[in-house]
Amino acid sequence: MEKVLLVIHGSPKREANNWELFLKLLSASLRKSEEDLSLAYLQFGKPTLEEALSQLCKERPKRIFVHPFFLSAGQHVTKDIPEILERFRKEYPETEILYTAPLGLHEKLAEIVVERLKECGVRSAKEIEEKSFEIIEREIDLSPFTPEERLIIKRVIHATADPEYRYTLTFHPQAISLALSLLREGKSILTDVEMVRAGINKRYGKNRVLCYLSEVEDPGEGTRAEKAIELALAQEKDIGLIAIGNAPTALLKAIELLEKYKNPLVVIGMPVGFVKALEAKLLLTTKNIPHITNISRKGGTPACVAVVNTLLKLAHEGTS
Repeated sequence: MEKVLLVIHGSPKREANNWELFLKLLSASLRKSEEDLSLAYLQFGKPTLEEALSQLCKERPKRIFVHPFFLSAGQHVTKDIPEILERFRKEYPETEILYTAPLGLHEKLAEIVVERLKECGVRSAKEIEEKSFEIIEREIDLSPFTPEERLIIKRVIHATADPEYRYTLTFHPQAISLALSLLREGKSILTDVEMVRAGINKRYGKNRVLCYLSEVEDPGEGTRAEKAIELALAQEKDIGLIAIGNAPTALLKAIELLEKYKNPLVVIGMPVGFVKALEAKLLLTTKNIPHITNISRKGGTPACVAVVNTLLKLAHEGTS
């Protein structure tokens, strides 16, 4: 068992001692349980370093990593903290207490300062979006993709804050060009649930956005979502895009029906979940149906809507 103890100076200002959120962030970065990470304060906060170490050592961990959350190696870092640690090493010899360097001179700190400088003065939604895209482009290599694919991937990552989509999003060779052509013709967009329909940008009134879920009262043996897709494809003759962001069964039904469907159509298949979501997406990639999907259990309304809205903007404005 290993523990991590973050040592902070502490401040008379109570709000300045609220580092619990940072501890959660550190826990996620280390992929450790929050129970394995602790905070201690040298002054003005609880627990003190002695109190925190006493509690941790009583749990008999194999190792405790102590990190001084200080910028430089001043008196606290070089004398006060080491003296306290040495006392506990003698009292608990069975526990290895390791002491890291402070934050110190590190290139990541320079990057943080640069980022803070750039953030200063960013106020409008447009500026925030531009800054977000700048960060995405800096941190993620999108060079293997076409310009249109890059725009879609950036929008999805922006909507989800999940860089994994760069690796899981896949594009049928005809999907984007066909989708743009169909949208420019004024074809309708069919969604699996109302949440996806609500998220799609309505400023382009040329394209109706449909959801047949409310038309289904008794789905019989299947789900309401798959029955809604079946009803819509039977009744609507101008559907150009099917956007599925929630229901894997709706995607499976769409795949089944589209194998015999004569009109050109693009599927945005991004359902989310642990049951059938990944399987449905994998099946979609084996069919000769123009599609955009992500090979993952992840998905959902924000990701699906981001794809559709990017296609709409590309179709009607030629940019994103």
